[in-house]
Amino acid sequence: MTTGNIASKKERKSRRNKPVDENAPLLPKRQEDVGFDEFNGASFTGAVFNLSTTIVGAGIMALPAIMKVLGLVLGVALIIFMAFLTEASIEMLLRFSRVGKSASYGGLMGDAFGKTGRIILQVAVLINNIGVLIVYMIIIGDVLSGTSSSGSHHAGVLEGWFGEHWWNARAFVLLVTTLFVFSPLACFKRIVFLAPCTDSGDLEYWPDDSLSYTSALSVALAVVFLVITMGITIVKLINGSIAMPRLMPNVTDMTSFWKLFTTVPVLVTAYICHYNVHSIDNELEDSAQIKPVVRTALALCSSVYIMTSIFGFLLFGDATLDDVLANFDTNLGIPYSSLLNDAVRLNLFIRQT
Repeated sequence: MTTGNIASKKERKSRRNKPVDENAPLLPKRQEDVGFDEFNGASFTGAVFNLSTTIVGAGIMALPAIMKVLGLVLGVALIIFMAFLTEASIEMLLRFSRVGKSASYGGLMGDAFGKTGRIILQVAVLINNIGVLIVYMIIIGDVLSGTSSSGSHHAGVLEGWFGEHWWNARAFVLLVTTLFVFSPLACFKRIVFLAPCTDSGDLEYWPDDSLSYTSALSVALAVVFLVITMGITIVKLINGSIAMPRLMPNVTDMTSFWKLFTTVPVLVTAYICHYNVHSIDNELEDSAQIKPVVRTALALCSSVYIMTSIFGFLLFGDATLDDVLANFDTNLGIPYSSLLNDAVRLNLFIRQT
């Protein structure tokens, strides 16, 4: 155990053991009355869900296509390998953070590479976040307004329900989403929990572990997508309408060989969460819990990744598209196919927003 770790634990302990004013109200009346001292630390479960939400992103929709290229055996093996590689890299980050007493990812990079390295890191994180936001906007547009590729149009949910109109066109839908969903969320000074005040009915701000509830909802929606996909696949397996999946990659020429490397970006970015580990570590009740938190979150996300990859590939086989979501606009060959298609796409829309 390092000196930095001991100091960090003493600081958290002293913060939790601060004397409490018995005459103070249980619930603060104003946002200004809420300080960091009222927050006693995130729970283990909340930290797991928060980290899992960081890991599981829109890239989960590309994993079935990875199985189509690599085959089930090699594909699953690489997903597991990337989970162990991520755990090792996070353990390394935490170890050197303790030694250097760094409380943030940027601070650690500053200690390792100096001011220039820290600036480069911050720019890289900014570009990454902008790219992720663009991906989310594309997915929201695809889900609600549809998309066109290779001369074929995949109808969106709003088009399927109401037909083509100006108000469900892609540009208008994205404009409304930006103005009334993303912009208000971006205006918050900090991520807090909104709760109604019993006296006035106004919204008040509480800095507690409530963010874990939204993170748990996000993970639950990913599980719902998995359950729907599994259910459809099992029904089609019983009907005998699913062919034997490819177990290993089919390499016949140089083109198919180089195509194997197109899976690398998806697998590498599937477990990106390193820049949030310090924030979660700083909010834990006990900093010694961060390693079990990381391992639990990686195990949970790996299970979701593997099951989604297997059942998504089993369901669509060689017809699996790069974004498996685009496969859910056709007749699945089972009862209530249209309803299940809409449920899958709306599930992803809610999760991204």
